[in-house]
Parts: sequence; C-alpha cells; structure tokens
Amino acid sequence: APGQGTTFRVYLPRTNSVAEPATSLPPSAAATLRGSETVLVVEDDEQVRVTVCTILRRHGYDVLDAQNGGEAFLVCEKHDGKIDLLLTDVVMPKMNGRELAGRLTATRPSMRVLYVSGYAEDSIVHRGVLDAGIAFLQKPIQPDTLLRKVREVLA
Repeated sequence: APGQGTTFRVYLPRTNSVAEPATSLPPSAAATLRGSETVLVVEDDEQVRVTVCTILRRHGYDVLDAQNGGEAFLVCEKHDGKIDLLLTDVVMPKMNGRELAGRLTATRPSMRVLYVSGYAEDSIVHRGVLDAGIAFLQKPIQPDTLLRKVREVLA
C-alpha cells in the first residue's frame, strides 16, 4: 500500500522429492501454436516489443509493430490488409492500451485485442483501466504462454 510498504510471505510445502527438470513443448504441441494471421504489436518497451515480434514471426505470424498509439495509427493506415489481432501494452505514455484498442477497433471491428502489462490483472481492473474478463497476459511473458494466448484469442 502506498506509504505503508509491502510484505511478501511465501509458503512452500516441505518435500524430500527431487524436482524434475522443466521440459519444452513436444513438436506436435508446438506446431499447433503456429499461425498465419496478422498481429499488430504495440509496446513502448523496445526490448519487450522486439522479443514478442520475434517469437510471433518465428511461429508464422505476419507482424506489424509500433512503439505507441500514434505510431499504431500510422501503421494501420498504411496496411491495406486485415489485422487480425492487436497485442497492446496496457500502460503507455500519452494513450493507454484500452484507449488505443477502442479507437482502432472502431475502424477495424473484426480485430481481436490482447492486452499485456507488468501490473497484475486484478490491479488494473481494480483501477478501472481494464474490464474484468478481457484477454490479458501479465509480463514477463513466456514464449509458450504468449503463443497459447494468441491462438486462444484468435480462435
């Protein structure tokens, strides 16, 4: 809480078992996460934007990118084809992701929206930035989680 600080308590069960190493997706599961749709990625953090775009391109998506809302409008104006998905950060300077999505989907009503943020979903819903039940991913984003969520939103 502001002015009061933060306390974290993590309780883990005690066990004598040895943890198994994490495994990546089997090739058959990875193949189902591929796509051919067009995704517009709007993210003000360049490192996150480049990473997300790279992951999507490697899995067959046609990716357009912008670092802010104004740039996203220019990209949309120049792109003649369909944009299937807007993947946007929630908190950005000048125009937040919700405002951007509202304005872009007014001109492209079939475009789906997936929001990402470093803030917890309940925090941004509580502050009124997003509505409950929207498509949302919390940063940091794991590649498999990103790809699954994109397929889910596009389906």
